[in-house]
Amino acid sequence: MFAQNPVFIPGPTNMPEVLRRAADMPTLDHRSALFGQILQPALAGVKKVLKSNAADVFIFPSTATGGWETALSNTLSPGDAVLAARHGMFSHRWIDMTRRHGLDVRVVEATWGEGLPADRFAEILSADKARTIKAVLVTHNETATGVKSDVAAVRQALDTAGHPALLLVDGVSSIASMDFRMDEWGVDVAVAGSQKGFMLPAGLAITAFSGKAMDATAQATLPRTYFDVRDMAKGYANDAYPYTPAVGLLNGLKLSTELLLAEGLETVFARHRRIADGIRAAVAAWGLELCAARPDLYSDTVSAIRTPEGFNATEIVTHAARKYDVAFGVGLGEVAGKVFRIGHLGSLTEVMALSGIAAAEMAMVDLGLRIELGSGVAAAQAVYRGAAAPGLRAAA
Repeated sequence: MFAQNPVFIPGPTNMPEVLRRAADMPTLDHRSALFGQILQPALAGVKKVLKSNAADVFIFPSTATGGWETALSNTLSPGDAVLAARHGMFSHRWIDMTRRHGLDVRVVEATWGEGLPADRFAEILSADKARTIKAVLVTHNETATGVKSDVAAVRQALDTAGHPALLLVDGVSSIASMDFRMDEWGVDVAVAGSQKGFMLPAGLAITAFSGKAMDATAQATLPRTYFDVRDMAKGYANDAYPYTPAVGLLNGLKLSTELLLAEGLETVFARHRRIADGIRAAVAAWGLELCAARPDLYSDTVSAIRTPEGFNATEIVTHAARKYDVAFGVGLGEVAGKVFRIGHLGSLTEVMALSGIAAAEMAMVDLGLRIELGSGVAAAQAVYRGAAAPGLRAAA
């Protein structure tokens, strides 16, 4: 059936109708001059969203997993050592990819619910006198646990140690919804996807390379063909791709960046923070806890909510989908069955968030959890009423 309810999964996210229409366009000759009028503004828009003046942006017809592979294969060689932390399903999957590429990954294990241990990274980088570590991998926003990590702290660790390793950052569920400062944080490769903060269908891996990362591509010897940024750069110089591009999605990305920049990035980030605050207030009113261990780790794009011991959290997701036609996210990996996730990123408003909170409440009450119906909604309403736009307050 056709679902009219918004989704509350951490991606793909809800699509504004104007972006859906932009991506749904007639066939266009991607070797014509018209394609450059889509491609170049899309690249420039992504660069602004990343808060970068210097990065080279490369957009591949792929999901964000292809962006991970792009980051690795273009900057590293077989046997190179990389440093990473495992603290959720997506950091785990990136680590798995490094191993499949024949890299020597040095893993720091962390509790799921904690962020990346920047202090431990600092120790390891300082002790690496031979400079064997060639790259540091950071998952900025761990989608499985609703935890954000401090990218700037990792850059500080690298700089304090005087370490030349590249800083590769997965910003898939943060970029375009949470503050991301590529230049200021010294990020060498940033990875995003079209289906999250950019509010589009899945299908574009969005990557950005610093000058240092571009220099590394000349030395890297991992196999790459489809994801070779050198071929992409040659194509872009002529407003073209080395193969057939996803023209409709690129047209949607062009408009997406225009919408984000017109709203104002800081306003976008504040909107997500405000919506997240309401959902966190609802969780507290239910008497439940987040998977994220501390407030400074709370993600503004996804909340992973712990359910009582012995209760299978996946039942909430299944029941909500079956009875109310509302989609929430299941727990993954070590937190499977222990949490359910509410995604609150991309195209979302406080009113939409209230509908998701209400649906979650109904599902939990249906399943016998001791939740007072309406408690979470009321708690979120209090947050949202207090966070009215300045113009509305002035008019009141």
